Amino acid sequence: MTVDRIVRIVAGFFILLSLALAHFSATADLSQLSWLWFTAFVGLNLFQSGFTRFCPLDTILKKAGVKEAGNCCS
Repeated sequence: MTVDRIVRIVAGFFILLSLALAHFSATADLSQLSWLWFTAFVGLNLFQSGFTRFCPLDTILKKAGVKEAGNCCS
Protein backbone atom coordinates (compact mmCIF):
# COMPACT_ATOMS: atom_id res chain seq x y z
CA MET A 1 0.00 0.00 0.00
CA THR A 2 1.33 3.43 -0.93
CA VAL A 3 1.56 6.57 1.18
CA ASP A 4 -1.09 8.24 -1.02
CA ARG A 5 -3.59 5.46 -0.35
CA ILE A 6 -2.91 5.45 3.40
CA VAL A 7 -3.37 9.23 3.53
CA ARG A 8 -6.74 8.89 1.77
CA ILE A 9 -7.87 6.16 4.14
CA VAL A 10 -6.81 8.07 7.27
CA ALA A 11 -8.30 11.37 6.04
CA GLY A 12 -11.61 9.72 5.19
CA PHE A 13 -11.68 7.90 8.51
CA PHE A 14 -11.04 11.11 10.47
CA ILE A 15 -13.77 12.98 8.60
CA LEU A 16 -16.27 10.21 9.31
CA LEU A 17 -15.09 9.91 12.93
CA SER A 18 -15.50 13.65 13.54
CA LEU A 19 -19.03 13.55 12.09
CA ALA A 20 -19.93 10.58 14.27
CA LEU A 21 -18.52 12.23 17.40
CA ALA A 22 -20.38 15.47 16.65
CA HIS A 23 -23.59 13.54 16.08
CA PHE A 24 -23.38 11.41 19.21
CA SER A 25 -22.39 14.36 21.41
CA ALA A 26 -25.53 16.14 20.09
CA THR A 27 -23.66 19.03 18.48
CA ALA A 28 -24.67 17.99 14.95
CA ASP A 29 -28.01 16.52 13.92
CA LEU A 30 -27.42 14.03 11.12
CA SER A 31 -31.09 13.03 11.09
CA GLN A 32 -31.85 16.30 9.26
CA LEU A 33 -30.84 17.07 5.70
CA SER A 34 -27.87 19.42 5.93
CA TRP A 35 -24.42 20.17 4.51
CA LEU A 36 -23.00 17.61 6.94
CA TRP A 37 -24.20 14.92 4.54
CA PHE A 38 -21.91 16.41 1.88
CA THR A 39 -19.04 16.10 4.35
CA ALA A 40 -20.01 12.47 4.96
CA PHE A 41 -20.03 11.86 1.18
CA VAL A 42 -16.52 13.31 0.83
CA GLY A 43 -15.27 11.25 3.78
CA LEU A 44 -16.74 8.03 2.39
CA ASN A 45 -15.24 8.71 -1.04
CA LEU A 46 -11.81 9.35 0.47
CA PHE A 47 -12.05 6.21 2.58
CA GLN A 48 -13.17 3.91 -0.24
CA SER A 49 -10.70 5.37 -2.77
CA GLY A 50 -7.85 4.41 -0.46
CA PHE A 51 -8.87 0.77 -0.83
CA THR A 52 -10.29 0.64 -4.37
CA ARG A 53 -8.25 3.35 -6.15
CA PHE A 54 -11.53 4.64 -7.65
CA CYS A 55 -12.08 8.37 -7.19
CA PRO A 56 -14.92 10.14 -9.06
CA LEU A 57 -13.07 13.49 -9.09
CA ASP A 58 -9.95 11.80 -10.48
CA THR A 59 -12.01 10.42 -13.37
CA ILE A 60 -13.64 13.80 -14.06
CA LEU A 61 -10.31 15.66 -14.03
CA LYS A 62 -8.67 13.14 -16.38
CA LYS A 63 -11.56 13.51 -18.85
CA ALA A 64 -11.21 17.29 -18.60
CA GLY A 65 -7.58 16.98 -19.72
CA VAL A 66 -5.77 17.68 -16.46
CA LYS A 67 -2.32 16.06 -16.49
CA GLU A 68 -1.37 13.49 -13.90
CA ALA A 69 1.60 14.09 -11.61
CA GLY A 70 4.75 12.45 -12.84
CA ASN A 71 7.47 10.86 -10.79
CA CYS A 72 9.96 13.62 -9.96
CA CYS A 73 12.76 11.13 -9.34
CA SER A 74 12.78 9.46 -12.76
